[in-house]
Amino acid sequence: MSIEETIKTRRAIFPKQMSGEKVPQEIINKMLELANWAPTHRNTEPWRFKVYSGESMNRMLDFCKQCYVKDTPAEKYNSIKLEKIEQRKEQVSHIVAICMDRNEILPEFEEIAATAMAVQNMWLHLASTEKYGGYWSTPSYALGEEFSAFLHLPKEERCLGLFYIGTIAEDAVRAEGKRGDWREKVKF
Repeated sequence: MSIEETIKTRRAIFPKQMSGEKVPQEIINKMLELANWAPTHRNTEPWRFKVYSGESMNRMLDFCKQCYVKDTPAEKYNSIKLEKIEQRKEQVSHIVAICMDRNEILPEFEEIAATAMAVQNMWLHLASTEKYGGYWSTPSYALGEEFSAFLHLPKEERCLGLFYIGTIAEDAVRAEGKRGDWREKVKF
């Protein structure tokens, strides 16, 4: 698949679209290697990733459920959300905590942008396989201090979300990509 095709066909693959089949370690390793080649101002390389699978992933998901129960106001609480988090144990192969090591020399948005580009590289690699996919989730509890403590993040690091990785189920319906005309967003 060409880089153009990969970019145009990359989609969020939600956990419910994943089969539970494990993604081979060599795919995960290559994905993380390519993430490391993201653009980075002043070569700060702010991205940090914590990869969970198997029992450690299940412990993380259990902690996610605890955080959801604790942090969700009664009027917004939905038990179906807890069921969905539990189902991820059977759907997802790996979860990557997307973290950023904050370097005070640069504006924060540059470090966030570099980390997001690293995640895009991960996503594009998975898309290029046509078998594996990912989904970047940003639940509010994952962005908080309690979750940072769970991840054992140093003070200068913060979590920017969770990247779910899995094998795309054979019956998964993939969304069709839609974009407006690029010329309507560009001025020469």
